[in-house]
Amino acid sequence: AKPSLFAVCLLAQSLVPEAASDFMGFSDCTDRTRFLFDTSDKRFAVKTDGVLMVKRPVFLHEGHHDFFIHSWDSQGRKLTIPVSVSMNAADAQVPVLQVPEPGEGLRRRRRDWVIPPLNVPENQRGIYPLKVISPTCETRKIFYSITGPGADLPPVGRFTMDRETGNLYVTQPLNREETAHYTFESHALVEGQGHEDYPMEIIVNVIDQNDNEPYFTVEYNANVAEATAIGTEVVRVEAKDDDEPDNLNSDLRYRILNQDPPLPTDNMFEINPVTGSIRVTGRGLDRVKYPQYTLTVQAADLAGEGLTGQTKVILTVTDSNDNTPVFIQSVYKATVDENKKDVEIVRMIVTDEDEPQTPAWNAKFKIISGDPDGLFTVGRKSGILELDFERPSKLTLLVSVENEIPFAPGVSVVTSTATVVVNVRDVNEAPVFDPKEKLVVKPEDLAVDEVVVQYTASDPDTARKQTVSYKILTDPAGWLNVDRDTGLIKVRTFMDREAPFVTNNRYTATIGAYDNDAVPATGTGTLIIQLEDVNDNAPIVDLRYIKVCNKDPAPQLLSVTDEDGPEFGPPYSVSLQGMSKTNWTARMNDSRTGIILNLATELPSGEYSVILRVADKHGLEQVSIIKAEVCDCRGAEPTCPVTPLPAHINTLFPAAQPNMYLKETTACRDNQPDCNITFNHRYTAPPAICSSFPREQHSL
Repeated sequence: AKPSLFAVCLLAQSLVPEAASDFMGFSDCTDRTRFLFDTSDKRFAVKTDGVLMVKRPVFLHEGHHDFFIHSWDSQGRKLTIPVSVSMNAADAQVPVLQVPEPGEGLRRRRRDWVIPPLNVPENQRGIYPLKVISPTCETRKIFYSITGPGADLPPVGRFTMDRETGNLYVTQPLNREETAHYTFESHALVEGQGHEDYPMEIIVNVIDQNDNEPYFTVEYNANVAEATAIGTEVVRVEAKDDDEPDNLNSDLRYRILNQDPPLPTDNMFEINPVTGSIRVTGRGLDRVKYPQYTLTVQAADLAGEGLTGQTKVILTVTDSNDNTPVFIQSVYKATVDENKKDVEIVRMIVTDEDEPQTPAWNAKFKIISGDPDGLFTVGRKSGILELDFERPSKLTLLVSVENEIPFAPGVSVVTSTATVVVNVRDVNEAPVFDPKEKLVVKPEDLAVDEVVVQYTASDPDTARKQTVSYKILTDPAGWLNVDRDTGLIKVRTFMDREAPFVTNNRYTATIGAYDNDAVPATGTGTLIIQLEDVNDNAPIVDLRYIKVCNKDPAPQLLSVTDEDGPEFGPPYSVSLQGMSKTNWTARMNDSRTGIILNLATELPSGEYSVILRVADKHGLEQVSIIKAEVCDCRGAEPTCPVTPLPAHINTLFPAAQPNMYLKETTACRDNQPDCNITFNHRYTAPPAICSSFPREQHSL
């Protein structure tokens, strides 16, 4: 049978390479999906999937071009179909895709439609809807529809397709900046066929139009120093354009429209038209005359020929260090007392024409000669010294001044200097101990009148020929004497390492050294005596009163202390003395720092004295008497009957209360209100009574 005709209807009169068209697929009643194709016109080629491609440019001189396509089935039989490529003269403003009628002899199946992306300009003028494409040149009755974004999905209704003609329409002007392209599917249903062909993907690209002006997002502020070199970049501007990137519509160029003020010339600055970099091109920047420039900068798209936008660039001229500081006097004179530290000698004033309170204006002084020993320091406003009269009584200094920052390039620099003549006035200086703090080590039992140390001072006023004398300034315990003429320090009274005036085994006193001037000057030295411990304190029992039951009594733990250091302390030993051996037992605990005392026999209730002899590890011992109240009870919690205060106690201590009873007894001392007073009847008076009662009556 005669092969079918495959017709391709086009808008353009010429075809370019890589252009693609729809093609009808073939089937040879096997599972094959790809076939080999050949064409009689080698400017065309057919892929194995049936897509017709243009290999070289083709011009339709007569409005159409005819050639043949060949293929072979699985049996090797050659099949040929004629092809006609032509213009669609009826509707030349849109592309047309024509599908041929089925023919006899070849069994065909519908392939996917192939169509290049469609280009639709944004903001297109005209009466809407506008036709975009006509789908076919064939004569069969086909029903068409489209689906996807822009059709039946948001944004809905921007494109529609005529159900009977298949014409694709755009319903409103498009905006590329909102949506750059649309992708949807076209569906075709042949009348009477009962099922639709495979959908065809349609891509519509929205072609950019130059409909957006360039714009700047900020106004620019920058500083430019007076001494800025020509060609130096001071600021870079950048504009934006919402048209398609990398497109002529967004290709920007910059230019300076105006410079205010136009002085000293109207081209003090230039801008790179591509990068927006603004650089200095003119000479004569002057902060005083022209403190600020305002540049009007324009950005234009279409490479400088299209739409425009503007911004302001404000350039503030800042000070450069182009003026040197200068002393207002060339010579300064001053007098100062010796040994005066951190005192202002002279105030040196300079002038500087740079902007005040800036690094280019702030002065920085330097002594360049006359002070080899570094006796002077000089700051921004004053010189500070520490001097001694035994050095030269007159000093001459040379001081220079400069700014905190270097001078600007090209500035002729002549450093200003001033001479400072300092006369030093002699004053009486106090004798000086060497060292200021002296440490000696002595045993605490050093005998009275034994030498502690000789601590002397020297008078710095050597020219005055003065004598130095000594005295005790502070001696908290009154342990020391000092020889007035020699500074020899001796023991006045016995020293005690355990005394409250000693801290960390050290006793501190201050010694004064004074000269014989009409107005004596006194220097101070500190004497520190580190006291070595000796075994001069026997151990004592801390708790002197206990209460126990006479039946099944609980052992009593008595702690032992020794005011000497660890070398003369535990382990301790204990022994009972006198009748205490008969009724009591005593032994040291495991650590040998406490006594375990226990009632060994049942005694009648009453008060008993337990005599203990306690010794340290070197055998220094002392007797301690423990008052034990034995109660008629059993166990570890003794209970004894309450005895009222006797009448003579109430007479002596009217503030005493009958319900107060002895719990612990110690001796009262003068000036110690928080104490307990021991009575024969084992009562304790309140602290207020203790402080008011004479010491000789404390023990009754």
